[in-house]
Amino acid sequence: MSPPRKTEDGPLADVTQVALKDVGARLRRDREARGVGVRELARRIGVSPSLISAIELGKANPSIGTLYQIVDELNLSVDELMLEGATGPDTVVRRAGGSGAAGGGPGAGGSPADHLTRAAELIDAPLGGEPDDPVQRLETRASVHLPGVTWERLTARDDAAVDFLYVTYEVGAESCAEDNLMRHGGYEYGLILEGRLGIRIRFRTYELGPGDSISFDSMEPHRFWTVGDEPSRSVWLVVRRRNDPRMDARAFE
Repeated sequence: MSPPRKTEDGPLADVTQVALKDVGARLRRDREARGVGVRELARRIGVSPSLISAIELGKANPSIGTLYQIVDELNLSVDELMLEGATGPDTVVRRAGGSGAAGGGPGAGGSPADHLTRAAELIDAPLGGEPDDPVQRLETRASVHLPGVTWERLTARDDAAVDFLYVTYEVGAESCAEDNLMRHGGYEYGLILEGRLGIRIRFRTYELGPGDSISFDSMEPHRFWTVGDEPSRSVWLVVRRRNDPRMDARAFE
């Protein structure tokens, strides 16, 4: 059975959502630090320079495939994006007894300044404040929301060896377009908890339901999408994604 899910209608404990514009700012900062221009990054991953600029400014929602390609090129991880200090006005902080945003709202509790301070605390330290605390509590997971897809970090801090994620695909959501499969470094291991998830790896297609699992080389072109009329929830490990030596040998067309 999967963990109880947070909903907008019931009591909610503290949880931090990293705003899309904060993700974009992190990507821009790391791109510039590596001396990679917008046009060069766009060429490497096969998208338009205008899309890269829009993502960095928080004006465009990247697909999962595009985001993974960008973080691979910049030698980042999904974990690091979630650990970014989210102190902008779009940061969402939900509190017990109701839902609210950093700008305040019904049931938010506390001032906007209190919310922003709490958001920074949640990202800067694991629950309990101890640097060696290995526990990541359900109610304090950091998350990144993409169109129809939510990634929640399951580790208490960034892990250079693995991305450990709780992933939700809403009804009708997909990781990338059918004619633009994604690939990146590492090896993936997934376990379906709820709903059904379609997975294509090169020319083979699979449909997985609760209890089904899958593992494959992430360098193989692949795609995910929701099957049916309910969300798909699953746990994923992407192992040794960063610094995968095969990434340097990729040929971009």
